Amino acid sequence: MKSLLETYAYEEIKDRMEKLNENSERLWGKMTVGQMAWHCQYPLKLAIDNRENNSKGNWFIKTFFKKSLYNDKPWRKNLPTAPQLKAKEPKEFKAEYNKLRGLVDEFAKLDSRVTWYPHPAFGTFTKEQWGRMQYKHLDHHLKQFGV
Repeated sequence: MKSLLETYAYEEIKDRMEKLNENSERLWGKMTVGQMAWHCQYPLKLAIDNRENNSKGNWFIKTFFKKSLYNDKPWRKNLPTAPQLKAKEPKEFKAEYNKLRGLVDEFAKLDSRVTWYPHPAFGTFTKEQWGRMQYKHLDHHLKQFGV
């Protein structure tokens, strides 16, 4: 599995993102391209802010879903989205794209970070798992919009 912390994977994601525009049509799901750009920001912010929390994660989620976040198996289309990550109103593509692009750049610079705090729902991840998860999430949604 590629990692957003690897230069070639980071460059690939940036190149694919540049093919998006306000008229990009989804191939599945309900989000517009602006909503997708907004939605993809949260996991990056979570890793970048990397705030210490007391969460060990949800044992059910960790047991049944955690490995799917960073393994080689692609996610299926139309997976459910956590309620807090659903865009309930329209999002302006260019503004959300620029924020997302900045977060992708910022995350990619974390390859030398030593301390990675647990994810609030999934618990502990290694640096490699954080990088793979970020790549996999972005890859999934870029494919959703045909890039």
